[in-house]
Amino acid sequence: MSDPHVDRGPLAGRRLYLCTPDRPDLAEFVARCIAGGVDVVQLREKALDARPLLGRAALLRHVCSDLGVPFILNDRPDLALEAGADGVHVGQDDAPPSLARRILGPFAIVGLSTHAPGELAASELEPVDYVSAGPVVETPTKPGRPGTGVGYAALAAARAATLRRPVFVTGGVTPWTVPELSAAGVRHFVVVRWLTEAGDPERAARELRGVIDRAVGATGQR
Repeated sequence: MSDPHVDRGPLAGRRLYLCTPDRPDLAEFVARCIAGGVDVVQLREKALDARPLLGRAALLRHVCSDLGVPFILNDRPDLALEAGADGVHVGQDDAPPSLARRILGPFAIVGLSTHAPGELAASELEPVDYVSAGPVVETPTKPGRPGTGVGYAALAAARAATLRRPVFVTGGVTPWTVPELSAAGVRHFVVVRWLTEAGDPERAARELRGVIDRAVGATGQR
């Protein structure tokens, strides 16, 4: 049975969150991932200046809107507003969630990265709709940041009801790691390389989503 304190709001029922950099086939790639079961999309691109990033964000906003999936931009609440994104995701060193909320308004999605128990606890006071926890293992997308291990993912998932918002776990999410994460209580997953490096992203997304749905269904929803 789903927990009403977690399975509500703009991300209610959403389990598989794609975080992708820009790429030449961005629109086609994301559409194929959504066809395979992705139900939240974030554009995370550190190399582009504001104006070209705005153009890519606007492109993805149209793709995601047409397919009924929330589109979130990384780091930049100002560009998220201009692009018409559904929300923004900020890190511990980015614009504070309170500023993002003031810029984007009460109905936007605001997410916050956490990497340690203290940050998770502090997020309870922030005006966010979800938090991410991880990376469980060190990843090339966050060089120099050590993995938090499954223990932190389990702690974050256990506090999901207290936080009254979903916790999306990041770092090394694949069909082989989902069962262990699910057994630790994780119900919401961020995927990067399993899809961005896939030769057939729709098929890869469908495989991963199938494993998630079976694992969450087998252990009960939260």
